[in-house]
Amino acid sequence: MNKVILVVLMLSTSLLYSQESELWNNYKSAYERGSEPKLPNFSYAGYKYGEEPIPIVKYKTFNVVDFGADKLGNKSSKQALIKAISAAEKNGSGIVFFPKGRYLINTEGDDLETILVSKSNIVFRGEGESVDGSVLFFDKDLPAEDPTKLWTCPPSIKVNAKHRDKFITKVIADARRESFSIEVSDASAIKPGNWVILKVKNNAPELIEYDLQPLVPEKEWVSILNDGVIVNERHQVKSVKNNRVTFFEPIHYDVQSKHNWELYSYAHLDGVGFEYIKFEGNWKIPFVHHKNAQHDGGWTILNLSRCVNSWVKDCSFENVSRAVVFSQSAYSTALNNTIRGNFGHSAISAGGGSTSILIAHNTDLAGMWHTFGVQGGSTTGTVIWRCTYPDYTCFESHASQPRCTLFDNVEGGFFAGRGGGARQNLPNHGRYLVLWNFKETDEAEENFEFWDTKTWYWKIVPPIIVGFHGAGTTFKEQDVDVVESIGKRVSPESLWESQLKLRLGKLPKWIEAYK
Repeated sequence: MNKVILVVLMLSTSLLYSQESELWNNYKSAYERGSEPKLPNFSYAGYKYGEEPIPIVKYKTFNVVDFGADKLGNKSSKQALIKAISAAEKNGSGIVFFPKGRYLINTEGDDLETILVSKSNIVFRGEGESVDGSVLFFDKDLPAEDPTKLWTCPPSIKVNAKHRDKFITKVIADARRESFSIEVSDASAIKPGNWVILKVKNNAPELIEYDLQPLVPEKEWVSILNDGVIVNERHQVKSVKNNRVTFFEPIHYDVQSKHNWELYSYAHLDGVGFEYIKFEGNWKIPFVHHKNAQHDGGWTILNLSRCVNSWVKDCSFENVSRAVVFSQSAYSTALNNTIRGNFGHSAISAGGGSTSILIAHNTDLAGMWHTFGVQGGSTTGTVIWRCTYPDYTCFESHASQPRCTLFDNVEGGFFAGRGGGARQNLPNHGRYLVLWNFKETDEAEENFEFWDTKTWYWKIVPPIIVGFHGAGTTFKEQDVDVVESIGKRVSPESLWESQLKLRLGKLPKWIEAYK
């Protein structure tokens, strides 16, 4: 009997996976030679580059009840929460702790202002993300800063550094994508361990052509035509020798010094976390996309802006407009979170020029209009790993120049039109969108288009599609850069895991729990 079972398992496995991906073999060979691979190196995404588990920190605890919070939900706890945050920040670090209970925020008597976190090493911790755990209930929505602009509803809680970026020096030599070093005119102010932003903003016709190749921009795309190609990659300095600066992480864009690349300091916070909490909104109305500001963002919950090595872990979000947005952040993780209840605008996304955010093992049960994905501001290196969502929605790709995004073992709907983004900010996604072993759960389409000729709102630079399976969708050859093994998953099962294992020599143990 055991032999029979083994044979069945072997046959099942052979049906699920084809032979090892040719593109993966190309990547391994290039990695070993130190040459440029076709695939981006996504292995640095997430908290501590994915090398370490998110820690259970042991900072001093600031119990919100001790500051006047009501865990029975009979009165607002907003001011008590603000006082607890202030005490933790004054301490230099701290756990803002919510014992089991229901805490009311943004009630009728509250000011409708965002709760701010402006210091590093502040962790919000509850005792569970279920109804019997630690529940933060946001009663009223926050009104738009400008009602004519639907995207201006502020978040309920925002993490943001108070200081700002500053120009350091110019880049004076070319550097290829997936390499680690640049040469600058003056590195005297740069030290190992510094965080910097590698920037360009240039509308030279040849740079726009390179960015969109083989496609041609439409005249309505005024952002890229007028403002140009915009790149904002965030890196930590590993070493400085003379005027050569080497980063810990790879550069994901070809640097041509003639286009006036620059290096800036990166103002940020470090080690901010949210864990084991249920965030519940009061969004109960049937959602209508772009009906008004309240529909689009009235109950936006968390915005982690300018954060490094930060996280949202083991939390749930119910009846909200937007669950989590990473903005201008880097190497941070959203892990094992769930979105439930009435569906709203978006689930968990990386945007605002963020770099290498890991959106890992999250579940969107609500089926947000835009589920897991990327927004604009030249967001780079995002990894969406082993996330699931319903068949009636699709991933987010919200224009304003997101690039180099990996959807790895993602399961859910797949169809045009849910990317997002205004016409002037198109395309929806730039170079190096990678779909790896993506499982489609809605109905199949024949000759799916990434550059839809029938609409203005679905334009993606030809992506890399490997191991796409599930419903039976096929693709138009001219719409893809690389297509391999359609209808059958490939080996390795996960690109992100395999790239990380190749880099480290072994897969970190924490990942096994979420596979």
